[in-house]
Amino acid sequence: MREATRVRGVGRPRLLAVDLRGSLNLVGAIAKYLSLTTVVPAGVALGYGEPPWPFLLGGAITGASGWALERGTSGDHRIGAREGFLVVSLTWLVAALIGALPYLLSGESQLDRPLDAYFEAMSGFTTTGASVLTDVEGVSRSLALWRQFTQWLGGIGIVVLALAVLPRLRVGGRQLLESELPGPEIESLSTRIRDTARRLWFLYAGLTAALATVLIVLGLTGIDGEMTVFDAFAHAFTTIPTGGFGTRATSLQDFAAVTQWTITFFMFLAGANFALMYRAFIRRHPRVFAHDEEFRLYVALLAVGSLIVGVQLWAEGIETGEAAVRQATFQAVSMMTGTGFVNVDFDVWPVLASMTLVGLMFVGGSAGSTSGSVKVVRHLLLGKILRRELDQTVHPELVTPVRLNRAVVDERTLRAVSGFILLYIGIFIVGAALLAMDAARTGLELSVLDAVAASATTLGNVGPAFGPAGPFGSFEPFSDVSTGIMIVLMWLGRLEVIPIVVLFSRHYWRST
Repeated sequence: MREATRVRGVGRPRLLAVDLRGSLNLVGAIAKYLSLTTVVPAGVALGYGEPPWPFLLGGAITGASGWALERGTSGDHRIGAREGFLVVSLTWLVAALIGALPYLLSGESQLDRPLDAYFEAMSGFTTTGASVLTDVEGVSRSLALWRQFTQWLGGIGIVVLALAVLPRLRVGGRQLLESELPGPEIESLSTRIRDTARRLWFLYAGLTAALATVLIVLGLTGIDGEMTVFDAFAHAFTTIPTGGFGTRATSLQDFAAVTQWTITFFMFLAGANFALMYRAFIRRHPRVFAHDEEFRLYVALLAVGSLIVGVQLWAEGIETGEAAVRQATFQAVSMMTGTGFVNVDFDVWPVLASMTLVGLMFVGGSAGSTSGSVKVVRHLLLGKILRRELDQTVHPELVTPVRLNRAVVDERTLRAVSGFILLYIGIFIVGAALLAMDAARTGLELSVLDAVAASATTLGNVGPAFGPAGPFGSFEPFSDVSTGIMIVLMWLGRLEVIPIVVLFSRHYWRST
């Protein structure tokens, strides 16, 4: 069913190119089922003797609103590619509203302002990890678990979860999956979209369980005396989705070295292509890693970034030995995968080390991973495009197709990659400029590097920045205007810009 609208200067109505009612109908259905997730923190609240009603009431409001929206837009709908963009974009806005309700209802003084609560929820569901909290340990256990759990839900994507469990989304499901999953092109694991979504979630849940188990063992055996069962589950919920919310203001600094190495390894896995890992781990074809060009570049960039930072730490006498290697590797992996955990205050590191971390924010993980930013495969393809241009400059008659893993990449994909990178850089620059101007207006001390890092970390869904929002800082000092700007940047970054920007195109809404 298409929406009818009257066009200026034309007597008869024209059909919209987008089934607006159908899109809202699916958003309502997703919100209705998402409301069930509040049962998890409610159970934790009961276990710790805390009031569960903020979660149960928030879930009830969400469920009722989703049901009302679904019923109010019921009918015969068809979801195509255009509707997929709208559904995914709206779903993340609605998800942040759902996540903010328990914060507001709990009476937590640090999150009693709607904008702050929405920022925290958007940061959670987009797996950014930026926080307005100034006293993380002061938050109740159940509310802390809800922060972690929102990142786990947003990791692979609420839409992918819905595709896996809602039979009614089979029609048009591929458009929704391709709109939400990061990367220029995602190769399906099966011909049925629900099977693909279930396989991805099976691997996602399996990695989460594996990390939680390892961390629990480290805590119970006394290897890491700081690691409790709660901390183990909380960090597992935010490592695999490359989220970065922690249970302490110092993130992972207080935990044992073996814990930091363990989480480094799982951050590395979370930043790799999940489809690739499924074939390697589940179908037992480990050679796919060596044959994949993107994975090889992913490893190389992480190694180079770690080496640059490590050499700087050693040369400046900040750290030596295992500590220097661990801190450099941990922060390089954390920043590049967009996880955002920290194990040291890198705000006081040398300029080159700081610039390296900011640069890694623009790299991102692999396509098909839970990380944000540009993604390694786009950098790889852009390098191949530039190399071809140089070759054709010397030899104009040369016709050389761009290949990825020996397969020819079509020109449409190459144009999309170039366009995305230009658009991403443009939005980043505008974001940094707006944050700097607003800081000057409000009197907030924000250096050029601080503004650049704040824009890069929110658009890239990384988490920590420099200055007020540094490793052990908070985004609380930013004004409401800046907070709103960063909310938009997180939303744009999580959905990789295009699905949202296209909504503002006049041609998107018109059939002709």
